[in-house]
Amino acid sequence: MRIRPLAALSAAALSAVLLAGCAASGTPDADSTPTPTATSSSCGLEPKSGADSDAVTVSGTAPKLSAQAPTDLKFTELQRTTATKGDGDDLATGQLVSGQYLVIDPTTGEVAMDSATTSPDDSGLVPIIVDPQSIFGTGVLCTPLGSTTTLTIPGSMLSQGASNIVVVMQTVDQLPTTATGAAQEPVAGMPKVELADDGKPSVTIPDADPPTEVQLADLKLGDGPTVESGDQVFVQYMGIKWSDGSEFDSSWSKGAPASFQTTGVVQGFQQALEGQKVGSQVLVVIPPAAGYGEGEINDQDLKGETLVFVIDILGVQHTPQQ
Repeated sequence: MRIRPLAALSAAALSAVLLAGCAASGTPDADSTPTPTATSSSCGLEPKSGADSDAVTVSGTAPKLSAQAPTDLKFTELQRTTATKGDGDDLATGQLVSGQYLVIDPTTGEVAMDSATTSPDDSGLVPIIVDPQSIFGTGVLCTPLGSTTTLTIPGSMLSQGASNIVVVMQTVDQLPTTATGAAQEPVAGMPKVELADDGKPSVTIPDADPPTEVQLADLKLGDGPTVESGDQVFVQYMGIKWSDGSEFDSSWSKGAPASFQTTGVVQGFQQALEGQKVGSQVLVVIPPAAGYGEGEINDQDLKGETLVFVIDILGVQHTPQQ
């Protein structure tokens, strides 16, 4: 099994090697993940400690972690060491937490990337999805909230030709996985959205022709940091076809929030994200011109479709300075 660097490392933009396998899909898409549970059967790869991960030295606490790694690590296998154990509950797939991570260049032993520099506010913290298929998710899954872990990853687990990598991370707080902003009045003519007890939306398409331009409605207004162009955004979302009301994509169906750069999705979806505040829930209707287009030469499954998305904006991480 290869670890998917998608959500975790695309924001860091460390190098083309680390971004290998991060397809810029037109609409959000993530690999399926298990139903959230903290049982041993859902702990993913459950890496063990070893000489490499034990050799990484860590000091400080988030958002002022510091770390250093020896330059002679072997990287014969994936290893994880809990440097300090938190006093919270064990983290399970599907949760979202705040924290800090450091990416260390094993050829120099020095920090190459500090997530504190990408925090959207003065907390110095960024969101981390607990997902066994991502690098950072693997680092924190089934560890107590508040723990600091060191992860040493052979490049072969990332992609062909990828470099070895060392990651140090600490989780701080659990974050909500639904929008928490103030509810807004429905907008006439837009699809009707109802929320289940767990926050999962259901959408009813109006008996009308679809719009020819992107239409937006705020279902909830948050008061968190603002999403800027190129940011890494953390969301729950559901996508519905206007033509028949069927669901074609959903983070809810996959058991965990999703994360991607605003510039890596179709125009209408990007328009729905940028300028919004964390905690908001947005309803967007995207005609083909701002989605997958039309035409016989278009081989996209969603060509010609008007798309409807309900998006809960859970967190954001700014693009690192080059």
